[in-house]
Amino acid sequence: MTVDLSPQQYRELLGSALPIAADADTLDPNLRTLFTPSSHRLALEPEVTVVRGARGVGKTVWFKALQNQLLRRVAADAYKLPRLTRIETHPVFGSELAPDRYPGPAILADLADRVSDPMQIWMAVLLYALKIDEVTRLSTWAARVAWVRENPEPVERSLSAADRAATDAGVTHLLLFDALERLHPDRSRTDLLVAGILRLALDLRTRTRSLRGKVFIRHDMFESGRLHFADASKLLSNAADLTWAESSLYGLLFHHLGNAENEHARAFRQIRPGWREQEIEPGEALRRFVPPSELTGDRKTQQELFVRIAGRYMGTDHRKGHTYTWLPNHLMDGLSQVSPRSFLRALTKAVEVTEMQYAGHVLALHYEGIRRGVQEASRTRVAEITEDLRWVELAIAPLEGLQVPAELETIIERWGERSLGSMLTEQADEIDLRNDPAKVRTGPRNPRNYQDLVEELVGLGVMTKRANGRIDLPDVYRIAFNIGRRGGVPRLKASS
Repeated sequence: MTVDLSPQQYRELLGSALPIAADADTLDPNLRTLFTPSSHRLALEPEVTVVRGARGVGKTVWFKALQNQLLRRVAADAYKLPRLTRIETHPVFGSELAPDRYPGPAILADLADRVSDPMQIWMAVLLYALKIDEVTRLSTWAARVAWVRENPEPVERSLSAADRAATDAGVTHLLLFDALERLHPDRSRTDLLVAGILRLALDLRTRTRSLRGKVFIRHDMFESGRLHFADASKLLSNAADLTWAESSLYGLLFHHLGNAENEHARAFRQIRPGWREQEIEPGEALRRFVPPSELTGDRKTQQELFVRIAGRYMGTDHRKGHTYTWLPNHLMDGLSQVSPRSFLRALTKAVEVTEMQYAGHVLALHYEGIRRGVQEASRTRVAEITEDLRWVELAIAPLEGLQVPAELETIIERWGERSLGSMLTEQADEIDLRNDPAKVRTGPRNPRNYQDLVEELVGLGVMTKRANGRIDLPDVYRIAFNIGRRGGVPRLKASS
């Protein structure tokens, strides 16, 4: 490392590089922002059917990136997966309301009442995506599903013909499913619809050569005990997890800094030689820079660079913690996972706080700014999970002011005082699919069984259960929910 930026230049670079809005639903991936952590390679393999991950770990990013031919070439190059350049992708369910491509929540609610086998719904969506004439000429999803139900032999013939045509052309049709928490507000109906998706995806994998499904799904929605159909175990051996190691999070940060549209980005790339400008096709230079491997996978190198930006300690000495490890550790959920979205949001807030309150600091980021960043990331994380799972907020709200870890009995007692089971049941009943289809989210499986609620919250990573049976909440949820822990990161103040 022979050159360096001043604290102000680092701050300007961070401000330019870090995304203002990190929600994949509203911000599409592009050549500059798409990062390819090594742990995600298996998830992109076309033969992998199930891709599991929590909110904010990249499910929707890859759902969208796979639909973009240019980004598929980027991934194919990064992961040495040439097959990605020979696929045609079809989004068959996602967060976007797109009734011309797939049925939305209101339509699905109606269809679920009409069919005994939800797989027929997804078969109709598949045949429509493949442009099968008998299906595309029908004007409604109800008519298309009815045709599938009433014509089992033509369905098989159409599927076989589409498979042969794709195989002869050397192409794989990849059916993409995302945002499954938006299928239906009733969890039992959601489970049935998800089972139909998984059965179809398994059927394609075992019976065709060139038709494949890729299902992006939360861990709690993919539980082996709820896959009650033949050969379901094959999906377990054909699943991948989207995970983020500490080094991948910092690799993502440095990737953003090196690809920023900022005059300081070039100087930043010179700090650690080895960056390369990527060419996806010969002669087609793209403004995309790939960091050297030590910046994406070597903790020592990463820590040296981050110390230049934020210092070594979260205070004046080691007693407050090391910045490199402190930040991801305090953003970790109960499943020991850190959302890259939370990580970037914390850094964005750290820049804002440092610029506004510690502009003369000798480093680009002040440790108090990083602490405030974790508080802001907690607020964002709670907002996200509330958007996806409204019932979680209802379940945690009665615990406000509590100190954790807490006894299970204390938590159940507070829930009982608030009649939480009735509140959760009423919440699901109040959802009007026709007037508010975009806000559909799944509820808990057993809203009146508080033991089951705890287990479901543990499965979501919102709670953890200690060896002695006491219940804890990780900081990334605890702080914004105004739940205390002695010696922990302070809870949010009303004016924060």
